[in-house]
Amino acid sequence: MTSANDKRVIIVTGASRGLGKAIALTFGAAGCCVIIAFREYEQAACMVGDAIRAAGGEARIIKMDVRSTDDVANMVEQTLKHWGAIDVLVNNAGLTYDGPLLRMSEEQWDQVIDTNLTGAFHCIRGVSQHMCNRANGHIISIASIVGLQGREGQANYSASKAGLIGLTKACAKEFGTQNVKVNTVLPGYLLTDMGSAISGSLQDRILREHTLGRSTDLEEVADFVYHLSLMRNVSGQVFNLDSRIV
Repeated sequence: MTSANDKRVIIVTGASRGLGKAIALTFGAAGCCVIIAFREYEQAACMVGDAIRAAGGEARIIKMDVRSTDDVANMVEQTLKHWGAIDVLVNNAGLTYDGPLLRMSEEQWDQVIDTNLTGAFHCIRGVSQHMCNRANGHIISIASIVGLQGREGQANYSASKAGLIGLTKACAKEFGTQNVKVNTVLPGYLLTDMGSAISGSLQDRILREHTLGRSTDLEEVADFVYHLSLMRNVSGQVFNLDSRIV
């Protein structure tokens, strides 16, 4: 069961740039109806929407903040009102606010946890009742390998991504009997705006940890997320998409 026009309806948070943009474009190129949810960069979000329509998909732009339960509820309401269904949620919105733990402020901690973890909780809670009622749906969250390994200077980010992995596994167990799949993707080191912002020495160190010695391909990750969303028998899993060995 999909939307009234038989096209799958996809929500992608943080979809104006980087990996979120690539994921939205991939679903759009496949003819899906895509909600481009964003907090900043409205012009960039509009350009993503235009590209999806040009590729034959449908797109709507929604400015929202995943930290706000009202914003999330409004996004879900608008999506259901316009397209009648939500088939896939991609929790991609996230940020970093790095610093040593001993000098990390409450604001640095709260902003990262509230966006990366609590924001995903808001979105999952927002769509899950609808998906459970339809006995169909797929929730895919974008986490990070640091949620498994930890990384100095990123205690808040590591904790948020570890929490997201735990949230995925718990929700997969809760929603499985209603045929709602919940999975997590660890996209690897991507040369997006966020990935490029770290120091050169840290970039070098990360690449040395890769057995292939190179960063992850953005489109490859987006393609993986798309194909994962089509799988009917996979839930509660964590997929690492680079060559670092966990």
